[in-house]
Amino acid sequence: MQAYSQWTSPEGTLGTIVREAHARAAELEGRHAELEQIAANATVGPSFADALRREAVGLIAEVKRRSPSRGDIAPRLDALAQATEYLRGGAVALSVLTEPAHFGGSPQDVLDVRRSVPLPILKKDFHVAPIQLLEARALGASAALLIVRALSPEVLPAMMQAGGELGLDLLVEVRDEAELARALDAGATIIGVNNRNLESLVIDPSTAERLIPQIPSGVIAVAESGIVSRPDVERYAAVGADAVLVGSSLSGAVDVAQATRALTGVTRRERGR
Repeated sequence: MQAYSQWTSPEGTLGTIVREAHARAAELEGRHAELEQIAANATVGPSFADALRREAVGLIAEVKRRSPSRGDIAPRLDALAQATEYLRGGAVALSVLTEPAHFGGSPQDVLDVRRSVPLPILKKDFHVAPIQLLEARALGASAALLIVRALSPEVLPAMMQAGGELGLDLLVEVRDEAELARALDAGATIIGVNNRNLESLVIDPSTAERLIPQIPSGVIAVAESGIVSRPDVERYAAVGADAVLVGSSLSGAVDVAQATRALTGVTRRERGR
């Protein structure tokens, strides 16, 4: 823990959203008993981790209406219709945003998709408290996102333990070597490398190229942000990515199934560790 003593609360866009996430989590605590009951009876979705262990680089297709960096992408997007097209196009898993203010998401989107689309769902939000993971389980999500930069050295392991006890797979997102070390020390088995700095919103496409080769071979590696074309997928396949997560370019596509299909079928290469 001493090695992480220099951690400070996130700033910029991420800092704003994290503060709002803490307020949403506090409100959600009022439904704790209700969510526990729903979660206890909820149908378990397909395994998110298993979906990413394939010969080809897996595509996690994201349901995304807007973002802080781009503003409106597809403000009238219907989550179920979009997810259905992703399934037709060959996506192996779905990422469904539930953050409302900056991404236009809703927990209802997860419910709508889960009832009709037989793919594992990652509940993508700024999860800062265990109650949010309980909500993910109650919604029927297979996995939830944890952003290392958003969680203190004390909170990250606690969140991972809470998610594990709920039976959730956890996509643990990092952006540099120090965060990768924190994720591995906390026991992450699925690591997402975000090319976007969520505090400044700047994208550096080389981030995933640099970090993915450092992820042990037994840990699933996912490249995130700035992926718009098949050559982008091939770029990260070359360094050992098991999957890519694509949001804006697919959510804004005219022919969603065709755009999805164009990013699938890229051969995965083993990492050397």
